[in-house]
Amino acid sequence: MLLQQLINGLTLGGVYAIIALGYTMVYGILELINFAHGEIYMLGAYLGIIFLGIFTSLGLTAANFPLALLLTVLMTVLFCSAYGFTMEKVAYKPLRNAPRLSPLISAIGVSIFLQNYVMLTQGATDKVFPYRYGETHIRFLSVDLTALQAAIIITSALLMTGLHLFQKTRMGKAMRATAQDKTMAALVGINVDTIISMTFIIGAGLAAVAGIMVASYYGIVNYSIGYMAGIKAFTAAVLGGIGSIPGAMLGGILLGLIESIGAAYISSEYKDVYAFIVLLIILLIRPSGILGGYSEEKV
Repeated sequence: MLLQQLINGLTLGGVYAIIALGYTMVYGILELINFAHGEIYMLGAYLGIIFLGIFTSLGLTAANFPLALLLTVLMTVLFCSAYGFTMEKVAYKPLRNAPRLSPLISAIGVSIFLQNYVMLTQGATDKVFPYRYGETHIRFLSVDLTALQAAIIITSALLMTGLHLFQKTRMGKAMRATAQDKTMAALVGINVDTIISMTFIIGAGLAAVAGIMVASYYGIVNYSIGYMAGIKAFTAAVLGGIGSIPGAMLGGILLGLIESIGAAYISSEYKDVYAFIVLLIILLIRPSGILGGYSEEKV
């Protein structure tokens, strides 16, 4: 039973970690909590349903379904990245030198705008993922693992590994330099505006993939899912140490495990509460988060 809950927790935690990375990257660069990031995840879920419906209607089903899913992921990431880029240029860049409360209010405004935008364009009712897949069960010991759960865990691990390796590239080093000191980064030839835009684009792309994974896992989505997912991902980022990429990964996985085990052994009705209780304890004991004090690389 415990092993089963660990698998369920890893599935959920991987999604939280992917969303939390967007929060922590933006905070590492701008020291801004992008509360509209959860809505990008929600848009990813909706766009995944829309594009998959389009591709399956064109005949890419059954044996061709992996191709349809791949095209869906690529198109969703592209569109959500465009949303992230536009969000930064419209809502945050004009307020870059404003009092710190101003961009925070702007982020909340963008969040409300995107929620209502999706509600008006897609309707207030739940949307169903158009094609169920990954229902094959893999059984070992006392664990029942579906192919979809395995795909989510593997995809999350690959994305986190890819982002870790990206840090070692020229662009990744430029991001870390910008996070440490924007003025000095600009003096050595780094285009700070480009780096900030790229941070939003990468974070939005990761949120898009998380949205598709959740839509396929639960089968339905609605316009309000971004709020709670955003709050939990923010909690995961703070839990691990906001501004730290390894911290966001660790915090997301821990959050998923806490929720899954708490729901199984205490009560599923309060599964959204357990994470915040643990967060409160962590903040009382270690305000910087689990890895906040040890990580030298913020982004």
